[in-house]
Amino acid sequence: MGNQMQKGIADTGEKLQTSYTFEIINFSEKKALIVSPKFLSGGCGWNIVICPDGEDSDDYLHLYLRVHNPQSLRTGWKRKAYFRFSLLNKSGKVLYSRTEISTILFCSEFLSWGHKTLPLTLSKLKEEGFLEKNKLIVKVEVKVVEIVHESKVTGKEMLDFQGFNVLYSQVLPVLHIFNKHPDIDEDFKPKDKGVKTAYMNLLLSLIETLRKAPQSFSEAELSNAQSELNELTEAGFKLDWLKKKLDEVCLERKNAIADGSLGVEQVEQRIKNLEQTLSDLKVELESEKAKSAAATKVLSFEDIL
Repeated sequence: MGNQMQKGIADTGEKLQTSYTFEIINFSEKKALIVSPKFLSGGCGWNIVICPDGEDSDDYLHLYLRVHNPQSLRTGWKRKAYFRFSLLNKSGKVLYSRTEISTILFCSEFLSWGHKTLPLTLSKLKEEGFLEKNKLIVKVEVKVVEIVHESKVTGKEMLDFQGFNVLYSQVLPVLHIFNKHPDIDEDFKPKDKGVKTAYMNLLLSLIETLRKAPQSFSEAELSNAQSELNELTEAGFKLDWLKKKLDEVCLERKNAIADGSLGVEQVEQRIKNLEQTLSDLKVELESEKAKSAAATKVLSFEDIL
């Protein structure tokens, strides 16, 4: 699939920074996911993963750094690392480079991190000389700063993401928020991490609330959602997109009330009442049957004695 070379670069930190170069020949002909051979950095195994045909038909080059063979690692393992991807020409000149400015946590929940939408379309790669002789050369520099081989998993582990402390279980939702709205916290005012975490939890809770069916909301719930949105906006979050969603929910609920859709709850309650009445009648029927049976019973000789 490609050629590769690896070298250690001396670093002032305790860990070595490793650069690894992966060459993919006939790149434009590739369709399936491309995974580099294993390389080492900080005593850990890694792979470069490349999506050569874009994802979701977006035509962008997607690059990821992934932990090699995570199944072989022990419970609670973690790796924290800085990394930078670069695209090179055949003489080694850097044509494009992008760095992660903070440490990234790799663990069982997050096996790979990278750049899902580099500002380089696959068409641009071909047009602007990134593919000399149809060869793509990708270089990654990795500096591992923390290694945990095994630890107890409690479900309460926290990760610093964009300055917000979030639970591991919250990382993917938060990642989706920042991918889709990268300027969301541009004007965010609070600096204290505890306060920032509380606001992020409030935002996630509000998003989860708005996933409900519009007709299931009460007036009180919608009023509370509006208050939470106002509080988040006043703190500096850019939430025009969420306000639009809340407005849509309010309108859909209003239309549902107008066309009688909310009558479903009343009908369901009537059915429950009828079912209870039927149950009571069955009990009464059994009681009447018992009385009737006693009244019509023919007594035996022994009953008279």
